[in-house]
Amino acid sequence: MTTLAATLKNQLRSERQTIISAFLADGKPGELLTALRRSVDIALTQAWKMLELPASAALVAVGGYGRGELFPHSDVDVLILLEASPDAALKGRLEQLVQLFWDIGLEIGHSIRTVDECLSESAADITVQTSLLEARLVSGSHPLFLQLQERCNAAMDACAFFQGKILEMRQRHVKYEDTPYSLEPNCKESPGGLRDLQVILWVAKAAGLGESWPKLAQRGLITAAEARQLARQERAFKDIRIRLHIYTNRREDRLVFDVQTPIAEALGFQTTETRRASEYLMQRYYWAAKAVTQLNTILLQNIEVQLFPQPMVPQRINDRFNHLNRLIDIAHDDLFKTTPSAMLELFLLLAQHSELKDMTARTRRALWHARVKIDNSFRRDPHNRSLFIQIIQAPQGITHALRGMNQTSILGRYLPNFRRIVGQMQHDLFHVYTVDQHILMVVRNVRRFTMSEHAHEYPFCSQLIANFPRSWLLYVAALFHDIAKGRGGDHSKLGMTDALHFCQQHGLPPADTALVVFLVEHHLTMSQVAQKQDLSDPEVILNFANTVKDERHLTALYLLTVADIRGTSPKVWNAWKGKLLEDLYRMTLRVLGGETPSADRELKNRQEEALKTLRLYGLPEDAHETLWRQLDVAYFLRHDASDIAWQTRSFYNQTDSASPIVKCRLAPIGEGLQVAVYTKDRNDLFIRICSYFDSKNFSILDAKIQTTRHGYALDSFLISAPLFAKHYRDIINLIEHELTLMLQTDSPLPAPSKGRLSRLSRTFPVTPTVDLRPDERGQYYLLSITANDRTGLLFSVASVLAKHKINLHTAKIMTLGERVEDVFLVDGNALNHARLQIQLETDLLDALHI
Repeated sequence: MTTLAATLKNQLRSERQTIISAFLADGKPGELLTALRRSVDIALTQAWKMLELPASAALVAVGGYGRGELFPHSDVDVLILLEASPDAALKGRLEQLVQLFWDIGLEIGHSIRTVDECLSESAADITVQTSLLEARLVSGSHPLFLQLQERCNAAMDACAFFQGKILEMRQRHVKYEDTPYSLEPNCKESPGGLRDLQVILWVAKAAGLGESWPKLAQRGLITAAEARQLARQERAFKDIRIRLHIYTNRREDRLVFDVQTPIAEALGFQTTETRRASEYLMQRYYWAAKAVTQLNTILLQNIEVQLFPQPMVPQRINDRFNHLNRLIDIAHDDLFKTTPSAMLELFLLLAQHSELKDMTARTRRALWHARVKIDNSFRRDPHNRSLFIQIIQAPQGITHALRGMNQTSILGRYLPNFRRIVGQMQHDLFHVYTVDQHILMVVRNVRRFTMSEHAHEYPFCSQLIANFPRSWLLYVAALFHDIAKGRGGDHSKLGMTDALHFCQQHGLPPADTALVVFLVEHHLTMSQVAQKQDLSDPEVILNFANTVKDERHLTALYLLTVADIRGTSPKVWNAWKGKLLEDLYRMTLRVLGGETPSADRELKNRQEEALKTLRLYGLPEDAHETLWRQLDVAYFLRHDASDIAWQTRSFYNQTDSASPIVKCRLAPIGEGLQVAVYTKDRNDLFIRICSYFDSKNFSILDAKIQTTRHGYALDSFLISAPLFAKHYRDIINLIEHELTLMLQTDSPLPAPSKGRLSRLSRTFPVTPTVDLRPDERGQYYLLSITANDRTGLLFSVASVLAKHKINLHTAKIMTLGERVEDVFLVDGNALNHARLQIQLETDLLDALHI
């Protein structure tokens, strides 16, 4: 046995290397899959015969191996088929056989069953039924194998199988976010991938409709051209999957960022001045996945009609379209060729008629093939331009219509610049969608603001858009805000030009055109001001008010900004960013209403509001005075009235406390915890607090540093962590106790940890930057840093600031997925000397590098 195992193992290894070398030389995936399967067939047959299994038994290949294909690192799934349950002696030999399979270096998935057991398992589990559908005899009893096939075919309920596989496919699609446009797709399991193609062939074979693309074309389920396209996309996906297995030297079906570039280069893509080789690969992948999704839908609809025939009683919508069982159907096959404008009318009708859930396979196929009719003359036609604007203006169904137009390539044909960003990746470490999917996600987010059933998500946005006339203009702005990405240059400026041309061509009034162009040009402005600038500075608010000019532009920009940030990644949005944007909106609105920004007025308003809250706490009228006398104007301008009241209530009677006081509460914004620290000031205070939060893996979203007139620090932090929601009471007590104890000691601080970068950050590293410049008044310095996010980053920055005796007044911590863009307001003697300032910047850059 040992000699046999060694011989077969060496034989398999040698043949495998030869087969892979041949593939790398000629790039023919079909030949590799067949050759690897044949090599394993031979080895298994030799092992089977060597152990002299009963002549009545059969070795059957199932699953992908049964289909006749074997990827370099795929499992080898086999069924050992017996006439009857094995006795003890046979069990021993079967165990030897399976062990031998493993010893020769195969990843074996095996089962030992009789025909009856196969039927029983198949009836209970559709996965077993599917694997048996592709069963293939490798060695042993042919009559027993035929018996298995005959009984499986007789037991097959094609209708139930179809429904089961469709439900299974939907579950899988949900698992992969129901989109083929994931930035790291699974080429086998993601929507539009290999598994979707296999599902079609499984259900077609189960229904007796054919088991290959040419046979499905012969049955009229697809055209010959569609069959060739499906075969071409299948070869492309198989080629990618083979190369993934070879490059990673394991069973890896995900096109993760780490491998995209080497796989792209292996397939002949090259990096250019504007785009990586991986971006070309992934765009081709997404186009292929989109084509598969289209043809998949057509085929499954046609198979469903064969399995579940229904009376077809079309209801007339107009001369061009009918309503057919909740689907829209063309009146005749040549509609889109004779009347190309009907391609846009189709989506307008889908938006206008909520009872229409989709289009028939006939309609989808005709649309797919007629899309090339959309050319320059089509785009210039006033009727077509009117139809497109009507789709944008539809009171409902806009998201559904635009997604359908993108899926069928109608949107990209009508807007050529949109076509350029279909499937385009974004390597900015916080977008998790391709550019086209991000744009449609932003449109969806704006649309949800208008829907009463989603009003609870963003009530302020819903309130604003309800009173916003011609809100459909926001959809136009959303369509164009990122349309120029990947061209080089400022995509906001380039997109602004595209938006201007669109609005002029489609007859929008000058005021509406100006609004759309403004939104595209400034779609990043509001988030940058809110998250990077000091909102307590009246000049910041005044400058932003001068940018937006009026309430309509302000409201539109606010709504688009919220929708845009929400459309990047679930990780990017948080309640703190929402509060910053809303604060900026409200303060700017007051200025636009005629109020002159005044620090004195704002100071008075916040103090009065805080005093009202303190009265509700039942504090004496003069309770606040001792603490407030020690606080300067900056404190009151940087804190909300609710924060001022909470901190006053916490510390008013302990202004000269000898021991540190730490108070913690749920943040009023509804997310995270607020931590306030009151203690005698010391040089290493901020770094000690950061060290504690770092040790607990808490993320700091915001920090405000205040030194009282009598030498106490009143520092406040907004922190977050996933476990806060369920265990906040315990965590509040823990923070108050542990942080107080830590601040009472002078124990040496640990060195800042240089935490590991995430896989995404390692693949797309951000070049760390440090920007230090005086503010407009010359009172403080603004320190801006950009780097890849990692554990301990803020602690490292705080260590450098402490080393150079830099005083920190505020910190705005902005995390964008895997990228951080933090802004600190600082001062210190070192900043007044050029040499020391350069040394500070150098040390910060060293701290930011991993």
